[in-house]
Amino acid sequence: MYFIILVFGTMINYLRHMSVFASVVDEGSFRAAAKTLGIAPSRVSETVSDLEQYLNVTLMHRTTRKLFLTNEGKKFYAYAAEITRNAEAGLNELNVLSQESIGSLKIALPAFLASSTISTAIAEFARQHPKVSLTLTYSDQVMDILEEGLDLSIRVVRVGLLEDSSMMSRKLGESGRLLVAGKKYAEGRQIPKHPSDLKDWDWLRFQSRPSAIELISTTGESVTIQENASISLNSSEALKHFTLQNLGVTILPVHLVEDLIDSGELVHVLPEWKLRPLGYYAVWPDKSRRENLTLLLVRFLAKEVKGHPL
Repeated sequence: MYFIILVFGTMINYLRHMSVFASVVDEGSFRAAAKTLGIAPSRVSETVSDLEQYLNVTLMHRTTRKLFLTNEGKKFYAYAAEITRNAEAGLNELNVLSQESIGSLKIALPAFLASSTISTAIAEFARQHPKVSLTLTYSDQVMDILEEGLDLSIRVVRVGLLEDSSMMSRKLGESGRLLVAGKKYAEGRQIPKHPSDLKDWDWLRFQSRPSAIELISTTGESVTIQENASISLNSSEALKHFTLQNLGVTILPVHLVEDLIDSGELVHVLPEWKLRPLGYYAVWPDKSRRENLTLLLVRFLAKEVKGHPL
C-alpha cells in the first residue's frame, strides 16, 4: 500500500513537470514559459532538467537563441501536451458549473487599443473575475493565433474584410476613420475640395494598409486615390506623432485624433468625404484549449462595448 501511494505521489509530481515542459515547447523558450506560468526562468529550467533526469533521456537541446527537441522530446511532448489539454478541458467544464471562473487567457490586441473602450472592458472583466489570469500583448503587427498560442485576438480591419478562416469570430463594433494632417502642413496648401486635389500632398502610410484609398462623398460618389507615401510606419501611435510633426496627411481611427482636432493641432481634411469604417472583431481558435473561458470574455466584451464609441 505504501509503495502504491509513493508511486502515485511521484507520478503527480511529474505531471507538473510535464506541464512545464509542454509550456516551454509551446512558448519557445524558458523565459517565455516562465512568464506564462508566473515562475522564475531558473525554476523552469530546473524542472525540465529534473524531468530529463527522471526519464533518463535528453528532451531538448538548448542554445543561447533557440530550443531544439530531440526525437525523444518530440514523442514525449505529444503525451505531455495531451495531458495538459485534457486538464484544461476539465477546468473549462468546471468553470461552466462554478460560480467563479478560474484559469488563464492569452490575448493579443492592436497597440492603438492600449487606451480604448475595449481595454477598459478587459480591465472590468479582470475586476469581476480575479481568479482569471490575463496575458495581454499589444502590437500593431498581426500575430498568428495558433503559432503564438493565443486564446483570443482582437482584429481591426475594414468592415467586411475579415479574412475567412477556420477561426471563430464575433464582431464587437465599428469605428470611423478620419483623413488628417498637421495644422502647419495643411495651412501651407490650398484647402482641398475633392480627393484629386491631394495628388501633390505627402502621405504618411500605415504599412499594413493598402495604398489605394477610397473616399465617399455625401452624394454617394466613390473616388479611389493612391497614397504618395514618403514615410511608412508600422505603428499607429508613431503615425499620429509624425503627422503632428507636419510631415503629411494620413488616416487614423477617430478615437486617436478627435481631441487633437478639437485642440487645432490636427486638421480634418476633406470633412465632406468619408472613409469606410473599421470593424472590431474578436477572433479565436475553433477548438480553443480554454473554450468556455474564451467565450465568457468574448460575450462580456460584446456586452460592455455595445453602444460605446470604439
